[in-house]
Amino acid sequence: MAELFDDRLCELGEGPLWHPERGELFWFDILGRKLYAPGREWSFDTAHSAAGWIDRETLLIASETALWRFDIESGAREQVHELEADHPVTRSNDGRADPHGGFWIGTMGWKAELGAGAIYRFYEGRLVKLYGGITISNSICFSPDGATAYFADTPTRRIMRQPLDEAGWPHGAPEVLVEVEGPGNPDGAICDGDGYVWSARWGSGEIVRHAPDGRVDHVERLPVPQVSCPALTPDGVLYATTAREGMDKAALDDAPLSGATFKVCDGVPGRAERAVNP
Repeated sequence: MAELFDDRLCELGEGPLWHPERGELFWFDILGRKLYAPGREWSFDTAHSAAGWIDRETLLIASETALWRFDIESGAREQVHELEADHPVTRSNDGRADPHGGFWIGTMGWKAELGAGAIYRFYEGRLVKLYGGITISNSICFSPDGATAYFADTPTRRIMRQPLDEAGWPHGAPEVLVEVEGPGNPDGAICDGDGYVWSARWGSGEIVRHAPDGRVDHVERLPVPQVSCPALTPDGVLYATTAREGMDKAALDDAPLSGATFKVCDGVPGRAERAVNP
């Protein structure tokens, strides 16, 4: 069973990032408009959802309207690029650095409006739309060799596999890796050092490990139903954010730690997140 890592309860915990140079976990409460680290928190006037690390002192963070350089010590932000700033119906959601120094970031409607979102890649100063018509962008992660990206549009209940070229751009059409069956929908995901995908399942309280061929290899269970996204350390510790959004009093009484951040397990094939080169 997963262990409690941080008891601050997020309305919508998301975007956990293990910073390999700092040895520190960062994560967001999208609806609470906060960024957290152990013993620290930063508040924003807009929703933020995902991050990559640029160097020891600087993150790239995604908000509902832009990508920003964020100074960890001072809390200062500097806008790097707009992100659907002229689309008030949408906000940022899932995102992750790719092995080539780019940053993939997905958007979605505030009310999960059908097809309102997209998935972009920010690379060498350019923001390029990769996929449109996305309802809830999720599961963005990458194989260790940088040859494959994974992503999901959560309501389709499919995790997609996308071949990448040598510069990290999609090459050819995406294919289905997983058709999710049973309870829970695919939310955030991480790819471990052996190339297996750990998929958070919103609604079922699980993180499911999929082999590179899509089969279920292992399942970890958490004491809360809405598991949103995992993060992995270089030495093989798996963490996960969770949420309490939309849960009624009875559901919260049954799962009072909903919204907390958990240490899920250790012994996972470890992997360090790559830096973003903005």
